[in-house]
Amino acid sequence: MDFGSSRPQPQAAYGAPPARSTTSAKIVVAGGFGVGKTTFVGAVSEINPLRTEAVMTSASAGIDDLSHVQDKTTTTVAMDFGRITLDDDLILYLFGTPGQDRFWFMWDDLVRGAIGAVVLVDTRRLADCFPAVDYFENSGLPFVIALNGFDGHQPYRPEEVREALQIGPEAPIITTDARHRGEAKSALITLVEHALLARLK
Repeated sequence: MDFGSSRPQPQAAYGAPPARSTTSAKIVVAGGFGVGKTTFVGAVSEINPLRTEAVMTSASAGIDDLSHVQDKTTTTVAMDFGRITLDDDLILYLFGTPGQDRFWFMWDDLVRGAIGAVVLVDTRRLADCFPAVDYFENSGLPFVIALNGFDGHQPYRPEEVREALQIGPEAPIITTDARHRGEAKSALITLVEHALLARLK
C-alpha cells in the first residue's frame, strides 16, 4: 500500500500558512521651524497623532522667524507622534522633532533607536535645515531630504538643493507635499529603502 501518496500536505491539513511576524521601526521627522513636520505626521498617520503644541506668544518675538509662516499660531514643544502600516508586516512609528534650536537638547532622546530620518526642507528658508542635516550626517543615521512644496510650489530642483547643501549622492533628495498622505507615505518608503540599503553596505 502506498502511504506516501495519501499523506496530506501541511497547507491542506492546517489551512493557510502561518502569518508573517510583524516588524516595527522608528522614524524621525526633522527640520527647521515651521517646515511642516506636524502636518507631515498628521497627514500620514493612521491613528490620531499625539501632538505637543503650545500657543505662540510674544515671548517668541524676535526669536522665531514667522516671515514665511505668518499664519502659524502654535509650535511643537516636545514631539509629534504617529503610526503608519506600510505593509502587512511593517509598522512605522513616527517621531516629529521640535524645530527651534532651544529644543535641540531633546533630539538625542527622540532619535535613539531610529532607523532613519526624513528632513523636511522649505526651500524659501534653506539655511533652516542646516542644523538637522549636520546632526544626521555626524550621527551616521540614514536620512532623506524632502523638499516640502508650500502651496504646491517647488522653486528649486533637487539637484540644485543638493549642490547648495553640499550633500553627496548617497542621500536621496525628493519633493513632497506634507499635506497629502500619498506623498508623505512615498517619502517614508524612500527612507526605508535607503536605510535598508545603508545597512547592507
